Amino acid sequence: MSRLHRRTLSFVVVVLTASLVGMLGGCGSKVGPARSLVVEKNEALVARGRYLGTHVAACIDCHSTRDWSRLSGPVVVGSEGKGGERSGPEQGFPGTFYAPNITPHALSSWTDGELERALVAGVSKDGRPLFPLMPYRSYGQLCQEDVDAVIAWVRTLEPKEGSVPAPTWSFPFGLVLNGIPKEQPRGTCADPTDPVAYGRYVATAASCASCHTKTERGKPVAGFEWAGGFSFVVDGGTVASTNISPDDDTGIGRWTKEVFIARFRDGAREQPRVAPGALQSTMPWSAFAGMTDQDLAAIYDFLRTVPPVKNQVVPWTPTPPKP
Repeated sequence: MSRLHRRTLSFVVVVLTASLVGMLGGCGSKVGPARSLVVEKNEALVARGRYLGTHVAACIDCHSTRDWSRLSGPVVVGSEGKGGERSGPEQGFPGTFYAPNITPHALSSWTDGELERALVAGVSKDGRPLFPLMPYRSYGQLCQEDVDAVIAWVRTLEPKEGSVPAPTWSFPFGLVLNGIPKEQPRGTCADPTDPVAYGRYVATAASCASCHTKTERGKPVAGFEWAGGFSFVVDGGTVASTNISPDDDTGIGRWTKEVFIARFRDGAREQPRVAPGALQSTMPWSAFAGMTDQDLAAIYDFLRTVPPVKNQVVPWTPTPPKP
């Protein structure tokens, strides 16, 4: 092929790619540079961040090794923050990527502003967009004090060596991923004396809606908010999130507050082993079991205010045996 032909072909590819990106919503980042931020790392702030990162936002649950031989994949002791959990096409994702190491071993060169940008806007230190399995759209609604708390806590994690492979994306998703992250204004820290508003805030920090709402083509299905049905493909089958709307027949409308809290407390026990092909769960029970009674009660109070949706969910569908 002549140099002219190669240049012509390159031009055509660029034009076609630009046209495709335009049709798909564009790939230009909506996020600016990390701002100058220095977080004061006092004891109270670190404690708040530890609570959020371990039991509410559940950062440790994703950025560690999980034992999927047990129900809900509890974190393997000693792997906290090291990263490495893999997500791939077999689970319905448009590529293959790994939860990164979030201990100081990997983040020592990051500024507080770069950590903030990753948490709330979904952009890494080097400008790469983060896949929204990282719930930065939820974290971006937190108040600045809580964002600062998570940053302060992450700095105190025990350094653990380890790195993960770079992500790979299928076409054309890789073209549009850069356009997904966006900046949003910080939220307001909710008043714990207003249980419903406070419960909404805690549920947002825990990204409850993103898992407990059915989606189609990556977007929430209108009218099914909080009604479950989001699918997770795991070894042996497919898990569907439960209906947590206050519908009496298919949701948690008949649950008392005491039953709701007790269900979370049950996650503190050692999770049972799961036989191949048997019912599994992706709900991070072990992490959420550490939430305070006040926070769990507030989530319950908030959920009582969302519209009840009748949606009978089949929680587990085993993978059919190969012929």
